[in-house]
Amino acid sequence: MKIVFTGGGTGGHFYPIIAVAEGIHAIVKEQRLLPPQLYFYGPAALDERALYENGITFVKTPAGKMRRYFSLLNFFDLFKTAYGFLQTLLMLYRLFPDVVFSKGGYGSIPTVAAAHLLGIPVIIHDSDAIPGRATLAAAKYAKKIAVSYDEAYEYFPEKVRQKIARTGNPVRAELLHPAKEGSREFLDLESNVPVVLVLGGSLGSEKINDTMLSALPDLVARYQIVHQTGNANIDSITKTAHIILEKNEKRYRYKPYGYLSPLAMKMAAGAADLVISRAGSGSIAEIASWGKASILVPIPEGVSRDQRSNAFAYARLGATTVIEQSNLSPHLLAGEIDRILSDPQIKEGMEKAARAFAKEDAASLIAAAIVDTALEHEK
Repeated sequence: MKIVFTGGGTGGHFYPIIAVAEGIHAIVKEQRLLPPQLYFYGPAALDERALYENGITFVKTPAGKMRRYFSLLNFFDLFKTAYGFLQTLLMLYRLFPDVVFSKGGYGSIPTVAAAHLLGIPVIIHDSDAIPGRATLAAAKYAKKIAVSYDEAYEYFPEKVRQKIARTGNPVRAELLHPAKEGSREFLDLESNVPVVLVLGGSLGSEKINDTMLSALPDLVARYQIVHQTGNANIDSITKTAHIILEKNEKRYRYKPYGYLSPLAMKMAAGAADLVISRAGSGSIAEIASWGKASILVPIPEGVSRDQRSNAFAYARLGATTVIEQSNLSPHLLAGEIDRILSDPQIKEGMEKAARAFAKEDAASLIAAAIVDTALEHEK
């Protein structure tokens, strides 16, 4: 059984693939099938450790981006995509996998197009409330389509909607369940003071970081702050926080980290009473699987249409509150934190809605569809 994964150049495309690969390994073990041959076709290997640990071979496939704004690079990247398609067509023909699973994004286009031309079954998944262009383009010849949001249905042509299922967004097993027991001890936190977990993404968010720093003197009086700043920002933020809180008797309640490892993230999620985050599809899926109340600050629509639509789709369920980046201020952020954490009914309502949105079996559902399709193709 040979399976090819493909997806664009972001963690939002890459890490759900890792979660699905984990699901495939679990099915193979349970059903006592022969070990599968797994491949990842894409422009870059975002996490070589994760690929290695899941037995996935990386195959570099060139792909050009299609930017939403005017750029001469769009013209040149058309040729890059065409070259990537021809190269991928040859590699895919030699391998001839049983199924291709696509997470969308520009990096998936050459592989999905080549698979279609070769008659290889394609299964696609889109994480966002508004499906990406690569997903919509592939929908008409995909065997199965998985989505994370009910809102996504309306963007697909009516004739393909019978192939769609809302599976949710796959979350890696190591992040799926927060570690509540021992979490406060692990992070050196007080036992009776609420914890706010701040996530700006792996690279950090300058706007969220700056707003948190300005709000720190007010926040540490009532809360403990676990703040993932991004590795590039940790030194400057630590120094600035030291200056801001130098004479504050509660300064020890601020805990900045450049990066939270999967274990540290599980611990932080277990300790958290509230999560502040960007609104990437992967971040929302993780927060929902933790069953946590949240405040989402999406990247502005001019930069990323996906985050804003994801955030408001999630908010309509009652699982979060959204603060537009243009409105984000220390006073507003502190006020929203107080509003949620001072009212158990609001907090518990968000937590209940988050758990209702979460699909803990997303990875296994998609993995089962991939394995079934691959076994059918093998016959």
